[in-house]
Amino acid sequence: MLKPASLFTDGAVLCRRKEIRVFGDVSEGLTVTVRLLSREGTLLGEGSARAEGTRFLVSLPPQEAQAGCRLVIQAGDEQAEADDVAIGEVFLAGGQSNMELELRNADEGPEIIRQYDDPLLRFFNVPKQSVQGPAQQKAVAETRWQAVSPGTGGVNSAVAYFFAAMLRERIPEIPVGIIGCYWGGTSVTCWMEEDVLRTEPEGVRYLEEYEALTAGKSMETWQEEENLFQETFGAWCSKVDEYKQSHPGAPWADIEAACGFVPWNPPAGPGSPYRPAGLAVTMVREIVPVTLTGILFYQGEEDTGKTDHYDTLLTLLIRTWRKLFRDEALPFLFVQLPMWVDQNGIDTFRWPLLRKAQAAVRDAVPGTGMICLLDQGEYGNIHPTAKRPVGERLAELAGIMLYGAGEVSPRALDLTPQGDTLSIRLSAPVQFRGETAALLEIAGADGSYVPARAEIRGDRLLLRADSIRQPVHARYAWTDYAAQVPFFGENNLPLEPFDF
Repeated sequence: MLKPASLFTDGAVLCRRKEIRVFGDVSEGLTVTVRLLSREGTLLGEGSARAEGTRFLVSLPPQEAQAGCRLVIQAGDEQAEADDVAIGEVFLAGGQSNMELELRNADEGPEIIRQYDDPLLRFFNVPKQSVQGPAQQKAVAETRWQAVSPGTGGVNSAVAYFFAAMLRERIPEIPVGIIGCYWGGTSVTCWMEEDVLRTEPEGVRYLEEYEALTAGKSMETWQEEENLFQETFGAWCSKVDEYKQSHPGAPWADIEAACGFVPWNPPAGPGSPYRPAGLAVTMVREIVPVTLTGILFYQGEEDTGKTDHYDTLLTLLIRTWRKLFRDEALPFLFVQLPMWVDQNGIDTFRWPLLRKAQAAVRDAVPGTGMICLLDQGEYGNIHPTAKRPVGERLAELAGIMLYGAGEVSPRALDLTPQGDTLSIRLSAPVQFRGETAALLEIAGADGSYVPARAEIRGDRLLLRADSIRQPVHARYAWTDYAAQVPFFGENNLPLEPFDF
């Protein structure tokens, strides 16, 4: 038996300039040899390793970007081959629904799908399976890389597509591969295994709360409840699809008015994709330890109401994934949550708290970067369909972190009290857009915030309020949602929210 992981089949994209790891299953005890050949048939690299149990892992030396290669994998009398293999940049795209949102459902998506054609931009989407077993194994075994070509790829992540398309435009000689590993509605804790979560009190709390919620529910009972939920939810989704076809561009409020509110009440249980530690086993484990250029991550919505310590959990995820993918400095690029509040909902102030936690991770964990989407939220719609700005801002961030040039949002660096004024030093000058400098607040030692007036002076914001004689605190955009944000950098990217 020789079964290389599906990542190493026809059309695979391997990571350039790093050790290339090839893995899969084989008969116990056999030695596996892997050869990588160029388009011309020249041997680029070769490696061998004896299987540990029925699992093999072979390392090949780093290679430069190219295409048309071939992998030859041998064990005993068996041989497996992969043709049309490319070597370039490989990014893991992870998270929840805003990373999952498919290109066919994004602005510009349908038109792009009809026209795009780039054989060196390829996607591998890890099957969304929440339960280990034959169905999951079959889905994983059948998954293949898919190159971008007209009429295909509508189910790929829109964010990841726009990110990759910009990279391909800027570095056309380098192939780009995206490994999609995401599931809408998931907590950050879904993507770490139980032993990892138990190393942090907040991880333990998530595990214990979910265990209490399921109350010993059997897999059979959960499956019955899940089938009923999928039937109800599927019918609603079909109704929404029909409405969208007959009402192109309809706002979310009209869709809900016509189709009813989302019947989102998935049952808890031992097979739920929303259980802590679940997808870490059924999805992430299937692609470990593939060699990566970096990770793209868009997640956090599910945890806004569940934790005051998202920074602890996100830091744990970064540390864990870097260990799994065998790269302590693996670049981790993530998305700060945009503005959002549910239609007719009240401000919970949970979203700014999570945004602050995300920024804290960026500031504290080396090799991480964050993009700001403060100007991209939609009232009443937690899934904005404008995904080009998200993907392209991630590509700009990658430009800074990996390629030496790119544009990111200005951010506040520090605060200095100056009598009745607070001076906020920024990473770059900003411009004011709007009628009033909304969303800026200052407070004295008592922590009671009031709206502030702002004066822009070079790379500083000077904040004052008549009722605060000795201000010591300042914050910007401390709200779940605002229709407009007033400050942008000279590069047209929004000023990051801050809280000092």
